[in-house]
Amino acid sequence: MDLATLSVFRAVARERSVTRAAALLGRAPSNVTTRIQQLETELGAALFHRHRNRLSLSDKGRLFLEYAERILALEDEARQRLDPATPRGTLRIGSMESTLASRLGAPLARFARDWPNVTLDLTSGASRPLIDAVTEGRIDAALVAFTPGEDPNEAGDLEAIPIYRETLLLMLPPDHPDMRDPDLLRPRTLAAFAPGCTYRALAEDWLATEGGPPVRVHEVPSYHAMFACTAAGACLSVMPESVVALMPDRAALRTRPLMSVDTCLINRRGFDTAAFSAFRERLLEGADLTADRP
Repeated sequence: MDLATLSVFRAVARERSVTRAAALLGRAPSNVTTRIQQLETELGAALFHRHRNRLSLSDKGRLFLEYAERILALEDEARQRLDPATPRGTLRIGSMESTLASRLGAPLARFARDWPNVTLDLTSGASRPLIDAVTEGRIDAALVAFTPGEDPNEAGDLEAIPIYRETLLLMLPPDHPDMRDPDLLRPRTLAAFAPGCTYRALAEDWLATEGGPPVRVHEVPSYHAMFACTAAGACLSVMPESVVALMPDRAALRTRPLMSVDTCLINRRGFDTAAFSAFRERLLEGADLTADRP
């Protein structure tokens, strides 16, 4: 097993195809197939399920991919640390959907313009899975939100810098009456992301603290779906004001400020490549912590 073989395996795992992986790597398909077969023989495990026209990772393949990603990331980090003067290599950044949609367009464009030798590998997701991914070394850094009382700097494994302050808005259907008592909230269904989303956790905590009948959660895949469910009168929702500002029909819904929450850039303690330092500088140039706290 060597780094080249791990790179081949990662490409096949991502592309789910020997042909596409070979084209991506600039190798012959037969060479890629041989590398994968040799790796499976060495490990004594089938890493892929073979179907007629595609591949899928086996359970052992998914497990091995986690280790392969971490090994290759460490190799890239080591190369960058040995040449710290110029940002280069791959920087793996995670972000909440809301931050990616409403905040990162300009800083990402400036970073790509200024540092063309850095490849940005972007992923999006809820805060808790992103925090786990940074802690476990599967990504280098992430933009996430923490619940009140959480201090990642106290844990010892992570460093966190506040970058943006978001005002969370309670979104209500267009015909909802003025809301002075949470007990009067209708409908009693919250449109939200899957567990692991900090904003969902904060919304559920607020609703529980304020009282009233229990609220059912309707899980949706996007903020647009959340907005649509609320506009249709089927749900209420909670989302950052910066995301609401992107919705073309935002004036149709009733809103109420709930609280402000900081979005933090987190990284593993001690991780400090030239590429990451440059990325952090671009974010800090556009940092916005001015939102009022309701």
